[in-house]
Amino acid sequence: MSRPEHALYSVTAQGLVLTLHIQPRASKNEVCGVQDNALKIRLTSPPVDGAANKLCREFLSDLFDVPKSAVEIISGETSRHKRVRIAGADPECLRRIIDSSIAQK
Repeated sequence: MSRPEHALYSVTAQGLVLTLHIQPRASKNEVCGVQDNALKIRLTSPPVDGAANKLCREFLSDLFDVPKSAVEIISGETSRHKRVRIAGADPECLRRIIDSSIAQK
């Protein structure tokens, strides 16, 4: 089954929507570039009982300096491929953080 293609990120009235590729059980939490038109994030948590989703929200909250409640998984709860909305922050600031995270890798 193929998944629909989305942009790496888009700005909506509700905030920034990111397309993510999550790699659970990694050695450390980090943004490690772009894979298949998605921001690739490695997380230390296993994909069991929502632990990886919780860590994903916490990691993005810290990365973008927003409250955890501002980070919402809007699709892909049980998949490595997720779309996440980050509300209540300046989209330009979030874009710069994403761009600099990608550039570092």
